[in-house]
Amino acid sequence: MATQHIVVVGAGIMGAASAIWLRRAGLEVTLVDKGRPGMGASYGNACILARCAMVPVTTPGLIAKGPKYLLDPNFPLYLRWSYLPRLLPWLGRYLKHANDQDTRRISQGLAGIVGDSVEQHKALTDGMPAAKWIQDSDYNFVYRDRAAFEAESYVWSLRREAGFEPEIIEGDDVHAREPILSRDMRLLAVNKDHGYILNPGNYVQDLVRQLEEMGGRFVQAEVKDFDLMGGQITAVDTDQGRIACDRAVLSAGVWSAALMKRLGLDVPLEAERGYHIVFKDPSQLPTAPMMLTEGKFVATPMDQGLRCAGIVEFGGLSDVKSKKPLEMLRRTVARTFPNLSHSAEEEWLGFRPAPSDSLPLIGEVRGSGVFTAFGHHHIGLTGGPKTGRLVADMITGNWPNADTSAFDPMRFATQ
Repeated sequence: MATQHIVVVGAGIMGAASAIWLRRAGLEVTLVDKGRPGMGASYGNACILARCAMVPVTTPGLIAKGPKYLLDPNFPLYLRWSYLPRLLPWLGRYLKHANDQDTRRISQGLAGIVGDSVEQHKALTDGMPAAKWIQDSDYNFVYRDRAAFEAESYVWSLRREAGFEPEIIEGDDVHAREPILSRDMRLLAVNKDHGYILNPGNYVQDLVRQLEEMGGRFVQAEVKDFDLMGGQITAVDTDQGRIACDRAVLSAGVWSAALMKRLGLDVPLEAERGYHIVFKDPSQLPTAPMMLTEGKFVATPMDQGLRCAGIVEFGGLSDVKSKKPLEMLRRTVARTFPNLSHSAEEEWLGFRPAPSDSLPLIGEVRGSGVFTAFGHHHIGLTGGPKTGRLVADMITGNWPNADTSAFDPMRFATQ
């Protein structure tokens, strides 16, 4: 049997990981992206390998709280109101999951993708230059006080059930542990055995360079369609020409939805507009990445400076930044890190792929030979290597020793 040729669409962390695992299995691999590798959502995240990030946003009570959040200028959730009519169908399906039964089901599924994230990143980069970007660390959740921590008891109960029991530090010990914090912050919930990436963009680019050294190929082109014969993929059509293949992996983030329509599936996927600011040459850095729960953003020390990421806005795929989310992030940073100074700032806006049920799409579409690896919402960097490994195993016939039914893309076929 001739060696199979696999085309991987999208050169973020999902595509790069899928391509490397497929190449390691001895398959011919072509990775295709319309832009530079790693410069989409894989570039602009909070850098965390967040093993404990299995709880979705749609927890019980969100429907009642949502309108208040949108109207609160100090809450990190924004909406371009002109976009609301287009958002409503997705939003209705999204909020339908804001109940205990669905939250637990989704959390159990996501735990299988993120729970061993650090190990999966190290396995992906074993013996590679890209390994230098991986840092072991704690992951600290910062609260104003014990009451604020206990207000999130439901979320922490789900994390505990998944094996994440935080170490609690209170009072003056918080500032002794993290001097960068305001003294108003009086409780840390410390999660051990996590990690982060010093520079996600460079990390993914190193992975793609490694793929090429392994004999894989990267092509900069925009994928337009899939060629199917008898329901089976035979080629990928791009603006640079046709690329023949035996299988394909679709890992193009939020842009995957349009290509899924070519395969007959209308996936309820919304673009979550995510923001970050990198503070260059900071006078202080946290000792470990931290989630500032009051402002719902993550502050991560990285090689570029201090990255603060986490503001969410719904408003489609416009690349025009909104002022209010960035202003709110700056206000919260100034309040939380009162003694921080810096030389310059770098703003970023990107698009995270948010399925209506908060679960990624990992699996084959209708026996077509097209496999999906997208829709990871906030956990793309965290779950990329595990997802790539699962997809590679599916394609090579080494079916994963895990229940992947929750991620089946065909769950949307009857909706």
